[in-house]
Formats: sequence, C-alpha cells, structure tokens
Amino acid sequence: MELRAKIGELFAGQLGKIKDLHLREKVVEIWAKAAQKGGWKADDLEKIPFTLLVDTKGISLIDHTIAVTEGALGLANSMREQYEVMPFEINYDWLIAGGLLHDVGKLLEIERGEEGYRRSRYGRCARHPISGAIIVAEAGLTEEVVNIVACHSKEGEGRPKRVETVLIHHADFATFEPISMLDKGLLIL
Repeated sequence: MELRAKIGELFAGQLGKIKDLHLREKVVEIWAKAAQKGGWKADDLEKIPFTLLVDTKGISLIDHTIAVTEGALGLANSMREQYEVMPFEINYDWLIAGGLLHDVGKLLEIERGEEGYRRSRYGRCARHPISGAIIVAEAGLTEEVVNIVACHSKEGEGRPKRVETVLIHHADFATFEPISMLDKGLLIL
C-alpha cells in the first residue's frame, strides 16, 4: 500500500475531525514525506515503537500518536463543557493536526538496525521536536502548529506556547509516564 493511503487509513478517525481540508491533506503529506525521508515503508508504520527510552510493551508510534491526539481532544472538550466562561479560544483543527504531527520527527529520529530499533544519525543530531518542527514549517503550516510540534516536549520548557501546545504536551506525558514507570517498576498495579 502506498504511504499516503496507509497514513490516511491509520489516522482516518482523527483526520476526519479536521474541518480544514487543506490542513487535513498537509498532515498526511507531512507524515508521508517524513516516512520517506526516514526510509520507512507503509508496512513499517505500525511497528515503529513510540520511544526508545523504555520497553513500549508493543505500543507503536501510531498508537501513541492517536492516544495523544484523542487525549488532548478530551481535555479540550472537558474545559469547553465545564468552564462557564472560556478564557481563551481552542483551535480544534490546530489541536488535532498538532497531535497527529507532534512526534512526526521520530520517523527521522528512529531507524531499524540489525538488533532492533535505534536512534539514527539524524536523531543523534536533532531530537524529534526539532526535526518535526522543521518538516512542518517547510510544508507551510502555520506558526501555531509549528509551536505545537516544537514545544510539546522538553525543548518547549519556558517557551511561549499556544493552549493547544499545552494540551498536547500534557496528553503526551500522560501516555508516556505510565509506560516509563512500569518499565522502572514504579507503577503501582
């Protein structure tokens, strides 16, 4: 299966929530470009681990990306429903696109080696928030979406952020920390 078609299929539920059709297409295009640049084929996408820092227990980059996107949407919807007065606007298209793109740089950061997955040379030179932000900016997406990708992890500490960036950041760490704690024997089961 061709990369763009596979990506569209994998993220169909989330892509369908993006109202801006141009933005929806750009998200798929960016994923396909990053996958191609990283040397990945369509059949590889569901096998790539979402991190190299711990045993992911089989959770893939695709699984993680969807969980982060849906988690951030849940937080946004909860605030919208519970806050009597919303003190800021949440751009749902940017939130979803940012969720789907927040770790796209991992397609460059990770490679498959003889003994499994490892950090690539590209990944040793620049972590995924940097490489992802570059790809997103080169594709012509808004500075707001670039902010989500660039600042969703430690690279964004102390930097100005969009509310969508804050939501993606917390959804990202909420899905990473339990796996990390489990791996270290710190998660109470």
